[in-house]
Amino acid sequence: MMSDMHSESGPAQLVFHDDEDTPEEFVIELLRRVFGKSEREALALMTRIEQEEKAGCGPYPRSVADALLKSALQHIQFAGHGLRITLEPVKTTCELCGKPEAQTDVRLGSRTIWLCNECMRAAGNPGNEPEEEEFEYACEVLDRQFAGVPRSKLVTTVRQFPGHMRADIQAAVDRLFASAIRLFGINDEQRYETLSIARLLRDGRHAQAIAPLQYFDLDIGEKNPVKCLDNGLWLCTQGDLRYAVLLCAHREYSRESGIRIEIAVPSGAAGAALVQRCFGELEQAVQAARTYRGKILSLDADSDYRGRSRGITVHRLPPVARDEVILPEQTLRLLDRNVLRFVGTRDQLRRLGQSTRKGILLYGPPGTGKTHTIRYLATHLPGHTTLIITAEQMGLLGAYMSLARLLQPSMVVIEDVDLIARDRDEMGPCEESLLNKLLNEMDGLKEDADILFVLTTNRPEDLEGALAGRPGRIDQAIEVPLPDEIGRSKLVRLYGKGLPLDDAIVTEAARRSEGTSCAFIKELMRRLAQASLARDGGNSVISADINEALDEMLFSGGRLNAQLLGGAQAMAAG
Repeated sequence: MMSDMHSESGPAQLVFHDDEDTPEEFVIELLRRVFGKSEREALALMTRIEQEEKAGCGPYPRSVADALLKSALQHIQFAGHGLRITLEPVKTTCELCGKPEAQTDVRLGSRTIWLCNECMRAAGNPGNEPEEEEFEYACEVLDRQFAGVPRSKLVTTVRQFPGHMRADIQAAVDRLFASAIRLFGINDEQRYETLSIARLLRDGRHAQAIAPLQYFDLDIGEKNPVKCLDNGLWLCTQGDLRYAVLLCAHREYSRESGIRIEIAVPSGAAGAALVQRCFGELEQAVQAARTYRGKILSLDADSDYRGRSRGITVHRLPPVARDEVILPEQTLRLLDRNVLRFVGTRDQLRRLGQSTRKGILLYGPPGTGKTHTIRYLATHLPGHTTLIITAEQMGLLGAYMSLARLLQPSMVVIEDVDLIARDRDEMGPCEESLLNKLLNEMDGLKEDADILFVLTTNRPEDLEGALAGRPGRIDQAIEVPLPDEIGRSKLVRLYGKGLPLDDAIVTEAARRSEGTSCAFIKELMRRLAQASLARDGGNSVISADINEALDEMLFSGGRLNAQLLGGAQAMAAG
């Protein structure tokens, strides 16, 4: 733990130095508790520390910087970490006249600005907030920002990013433009027309009005959502260079709303260099994709499904331990060897010139636990992002694969693949197009891609030969069978863990449920609980309860009921 103390007066900043030994979570919590950063600001600063090996907080008045440093060091020492923070003097520029070595900090809304002594005296009210000029329309804001610069000498540059990367873009924007002079919201009346700097420069009856800043909460699977700005106009300076930044949604009919960022600068080399630096940092933020990496995701589809995504859903699924996967030991060993151990040896395989992509097919009757098995794999693939695609979402495959490549190592799960991969003679043109897209994506991956495909099907016999019969697409088929008697006993205990079950009842329930699925046994245990509650308040389970439940599930309801519950094979055997 180290710090550099200085005796000079004047503003200073606290510089955090990259430290591989100090947990990232501790640094983020320190920034939030001691420095008052929001979770988004703390994450953005942590990203800078990792990318640039150090990053500063501030500037602060010297007395404030000293107090913050002392508090931070106490937290670090108490936690026993070796995080290094240095206190460094900074030369601030007056944000009114531009003169160097501004000494006085003034709160302006939610941020601090620095003024020289002359500007403070000219303001006539030292210690109070200087009044901000009020604007009614965006054109007035931009004309004031670029006073003296003809509109013909302004240059704007646009970048568009995927809408589902909104949280990462917001963090990068907050970091890039944290020192902006002003931030305005824009009244976007014409929702069908994308905002632009050119639109904001309009005056007269077409002028865009200034509006309150509008934020929306974006769920990213964490304790707190990310607050994302709907649209915003930043006024910024860098030295003598003035520039403006517009963030808004890019709308196109039947497509996902993208994120549009436009930067306006006076023409010239300095402005061009600044624009490239800003967009470079934004692109790095998207490539890092910190928000969704390592999570279990699905893309949202439009309500009137048109094959384009609208956002990302993060699934909060509880972890699944190995002993909670009720499969034959041979099947579990196949899963471990072809997925978990395979992933663990990817680096060695790559060094030996072997492919690191892989395709797994899980097949078996409905209700045998294929989805549960996928949760087990996702739980035990450290650092992997899992993307879950249903057959109905195959129109989104392109967007899913872009995410899979961006967030790799990743596992792409396609459930009920037989719905789009049937024999070609039975396909319509839409299904065949989706199948071709899937095959092209699987074939088009680079040999060193860290992407694992897991496909599931209840009807392996219906799979199209191009998918099931060509090596390199499916490397291992693994049957997820109906549970044997040992497995059924484990399932009875697992799903009946709250019931008063003695060994004899467990044995009887497992024996009499032969030929049924995991889902069937789960429902059986619920019915035993209902019967027990009705008979003696849930104090015991007897053979008569099993008789009643099995009769309702297998026989009284007919073959369709047994099939729906996963007991069709047991009924046929009986």
